[in-house]
Amino acid sequence: MKSILYFFAASLLILTSCNEDDDLTPVDTLSSVTVSDLPADPYTGIDPVTMRPTGDKGIYTFFRFADSSIVANTDSATTKWDIAFKGSTILVNSGTSGPGQGGAFIYNGIFSELNEVPSDSTFRTDNAPNYAVDRSWYVYNAAAMVFTPAPGKVLVIRTADGKFAKVEILSYYKGAPANPTVRDESRYYKFRYVYQADGSKKFK
Repeated sequence: MKSILYFFAASLLILTSCNEDDDLTPVDTLSSVTVSDLPADPYTGIDPVTMRPTGDKGIYTFFRFADSSIVANTDSATTKWDIAFKGSTILVNSGTSGPGQGGAFIYNGIFSELNEVPSDSTFRTDNAPNYAVDRSWYVYNAAAMVFTPAPGKVLVIRTADGKFAKVEILSYYKGAPANPTVRDESRYYKFRYVYQADGSKKFK
């Protein structure tokens, strides 16, 4: 009789374990986010004679990929942020910009087709006035005084804690106008990114 009871108890334990395993679902570690109108030290006015914008404060906006949040300027010397924006200058949390493990390079290709950080990639760190994200991400029309994201440029970022993200800048103007002019409010970034939280280099 005891043997029968032990058999039923063992069977129940096995069935319970199987049911618990069946309920487990894989955790998605990828985040795909679009950020609109992130301020990057925007101008507050325009000179009526030269039509050049004026009134910037010389401050960066610090951003963290993991939770898509803006980090306070008081935390600029910490590893709480991954990337920072001021005008057309972009920082990563490394070198002369911060104490993190950050780094970056600009990948030439299509954002949606970049499924993994290439194995032969070299991440640069910030060494002011030379930054890991160089000026090749944009095209500047001096006559029109307009910045346009260069096509086929993907920012590959190593975050402050050594994880990875890919970023495509979509606009430099508030509201992301299709054909911006000097009268549009500049220094407002629209960008999309994919962040890999598990530490791997895969974006898919």
